[in-house]
Amino acid sequence: QVQFVESGGGLVQPGGSLRLSCKVSGFPFSEYWMAWYRQAPGKARELVAFISKDDGRTTTYVDSVKGRFNISRDNAKNAQYLQMNDLKPEDTAVYYCNKFGTIGLLESWGPGTQVVVSS
Repeated sequence: QVQFVESGGGLVQPGGSLRLSCKVSGFPFSEYWMAWYRQAPGKARELVAFISKDDGRTTTYVDSVKGRFNISRDNAKNAQYLQMNDLKPEDTAVYYCNKFGTIGLLESWGPGTQVVVSS
């Protein structure tokens, strides 16, 4: 059974940092490109960043988070991470991890972790 368990969210002031974690089970993690997604209130879920399989050498970010967010993975732990720096109010959303792919076709979403950026 494919499972994603996200953690690390919280309330942070603008300019602050958070590190999100995602524990994965139910499929061969190292063989898949992985991603972080987010869904802000009243908006559709969107891709934030993705990372290549195996050594994770290739990473890509949506323009709005480039230079502020860093995606990484630890295949030995079946885990991936999102380091978020210089957070802005527009980063407020529920953050999810999943395989990299078309959002509407992805299965087994986890509960996500809430990030609120506010003073």
